[in-house]
Amino acid sequence: YALTTTLSARVGHLNPRWNDPDQDTEVGFRRAMELVGGEFMDRLDYYHRAWLPARALVEEAIQRRFEVDASGVVLELPQGGCPWKEHVFSLERELALPDPLQLVLFPDRGGQWRVQSVPAGPHTFQSRLPLPEPWRGVRDEALSQLADIPGCVFVHASGFIGGNRTREGALEMARRTLAQRHGGGAQSG
Repeated sequence: YALTTTLSARVGHLNPRWNDPDQDTEVGFRRAMELVGGEFMDRLDYYHRAWLPARALVEEAIQRRFEVDASGVVLELPQGGCPWKEHVFSLERELALPDPLQLVLFPDRGGQWRVQSVPAGPHTFQSRLPLPEPWRGVRDEALSQLADIPGCVFVHASGFIGGNRTREGALEMARRTLAQRHGGGAQSG
């Protein structure tokens, strides 16, 4: 698979074809300016109105992480859906956190809660602490019975994310995941 839809490629496609009778590049140049300008303004708006405000939410969640779980490695983002991954990586470095963050809790748009593993790095699908293998791919009541946690909705087949109908249920899923990492030891509280 070759990625051929880069901005540079799209701008290049605005040039006249080799066999067009009119080889004037001015029209294509003006269209390229509109295309690039529009994308630039869109990204600028995103970073100003969404990405930067999310950083403040993530930083606040890091400061409150011990209120969520005594381990200090579980974040709660009460305003779910914000872009958090890049901020987690940079804030872990900037704040010199003693332990890497493992799991993030947040509500989805339907009012249910998610527990998601922090990725191992910025551009990977590998998780730092995936949800337990026996839960993966299991849904609803079967998952609630298996995990012994009420309200479970799902755990993705790769274990990177799971859902529960309540915050408390999602937090318990996170705590059980942490306990499994420590060989099934005592739960964090």
